This record gives sequence, structure tokens and C-alpha cells, in this order.
Amino acid sequence: MSFSLDTPSAQTLKSEAKALRAERERAGETLSHGAALEQVARTHGYRDWNTARAALPDRVASPWQVGQRVKGLYLDQPFAGMLIGVQLLGNMQSYTVTIQFDKPVNVTPTFMFAALRHRVVSTVDVHGISSAMRGNGNPQMILRRA
Repeated sequence: MSFSLDTPSAQTLKSEAKALRAERERAGETLSHGAALEQVARTHGYRDWNTARAALPDRVASPWQVGQRVKGLYLDQPFAGMLIGVQLLGNMQSYTVTIQFDKPVNVTPTFMFAALRHRVVSTVDVHGISSAMRGNGNPQMILRRA
């Protein structure tokens, strides 16, 4: 069985059920944990929780791993390097990555002055695109596997 990067995990559905219960509680309604799991499973297209649990992985496979070689653009400058830190964020869709560049990257727009970066920390999605944008509308980071 294979999973794509967009496949939710059983853990993700459990988190959604917990959030659903909290939301209902704030609205003054009671919802059992089992009923919340059943409802979340149906919203994801499964017949029931048992079907979803059998079909889904326990955890999401991460597209980024410590020690992985990467390349891409940082502030529109090409780079190659290694991931030395990866952290999955609470939204289960984004990662904070720390990249050690092979060669320093000049992050200034002019070549009259150089500000070289050897290591950067950025937040990217599962596709390697940062949500933070530059003034020209380009993402601050575009990350690819080398």
C-alpha cells in the first residue's frame, strides 16, 4: 500500500476528532470521542472509523529528513546544501527546516555589498514552498530534493 504526502494519518484524524469535541463542547453540546471519530472518518470519505483506521498509516511520512541533500532558491538565490534540522509544525502541514549551505548565499539584492548566509531556518510546506513572500511576490524559500 502506498500513501501520498497528502494522505492524512490516523493520528491526524484523532486530532481532528479531539478538536471537533472541543468545538461542540464550547457550543454547549456533548459528543463522545467515538462519535467524533466516526464523524471525522465520514468527512474524509470513509464508511466508519474502523475502515479509516485500517486504511491509514499511523503517522504521516515526512518529505524532509535530517541529513537529506537539498537544493533550491533562497531569496531568489540558488543554493545546494544539507538539512540539519527538521520540525513538523502543529498544523501537520508545514515544517521548520534548518539548512546548512554548501557555499554561502549572498542575501542582498545588490552586489556592491555582500551579506553571506551559511545557514538559514525557514518554514516550508510539504512541497517545499514557504508561505512567506518577498516584496516581488516570490516565495522566500523554494526547497527541492537534490
